[in-house]
Parts: sequence; structure tokens; C-alpha cells
Amino acid sequence: MSNLSKSVCQVSKFKRNENKHGMTRMEKFEMLEGAKSMGAGAATIASVGAAVGIGNVFSSLIHSVARNPSLAKQLFGYAILGFALTEAIALFALMMAILILFVF
Repeated sequence: MSNLSKSVCQVSKFKRNENKHGMTRMEKFEMLEGAKSMGAGAATIASVGAAVGIGNVFSSLIHSVARNPSLAKQLFGYAILGFALTEAIALFALMMAILILFVF
């Protein structure tokens, strides 16, 4: 603290509650809330990748059925499996975002 702020604190009988890093509890809380929001936003970016992956799965299904319509049922089963595995990534990302926001 500078001499001026020390004298102001003595005059106003107000002492700033700072920790060793020079931040008050409220400033630290606000910084943690901002970091949590950024972390949750970064975790949800994986859902964009999952959406692109699901689009690729069904695009490939349409192309494959157009080439060989007799395999439509078998290819549809594989497409649903690919969809489920790709969607799991988005669900894990959503779970991580919720954990970051509400648990930590």
C-alpha cells in the first residue's frame, strides 16, 4: 500500500481486506465465476464436433444407400451405432459443463 492510501485508510477508518495476492474475497469470487464460465464454454465446444460427426454419419448413410439400396437395413443399423457413439461425446461434454458450473 502506498503512503497516500495508508493515510486515507487511517482517516476513514476503512481497511481493505486483501489477501497475499492483493485481491479481496469478492474480487477472487468474481474471478473464479468468470473462469468457471469460460471453462464451461470451452467444454461445450465439443458438441459442435459431435454435430459435425453426426452429419457425416448420416451423409455417408445416404450415399451408401444410394449406391446399394439392398443393404439399406444393415447400413441403417451401422448408422445408428455411429450416431450413438458420436452423441455420447456431446453428452460427456454437456456433463462436464454442468459439473464445472454447479459443482466446482
